Amino acid sequence: MPKIFEYFGFIFLFYSNEHEPIHVHVMKDGYEAIFEIILENGELIAIHRRASNKIPPLSEKDAATAEAFVKKYYKNIVEKWVNFFIYKKRIRSTKITKRL
Repeated sequence: MPKIFEYFGFIFLFYSNEHEPIHVHVMKDGYEAIFEIILENGELIAIHRRASNKIPPLSEKDAATAEAFVKKYYKNIVEKWVNFFIYKKRIRSTKITKRL
């Protein structure tokens, strides 16, 4: 379960047995949301949020913050996804200390 980002209490991660579409799990204080990144020709088309089947959902405020983060860092998330799942490379977590 590689952690890819930390951001003011939010943890962004992939599960090791992931599937397409490209998506990231975001956890905070025991709650979770999943954000699917929809691309067309390498450009962001949409971000779809969905709930986890096992963990209660993030509050609307936290989900909005997490979605804004995903929108800003989607290229980094996609790059880490490709490196981890396609190229089987180790990826490092990045701690973001500057507010959006």
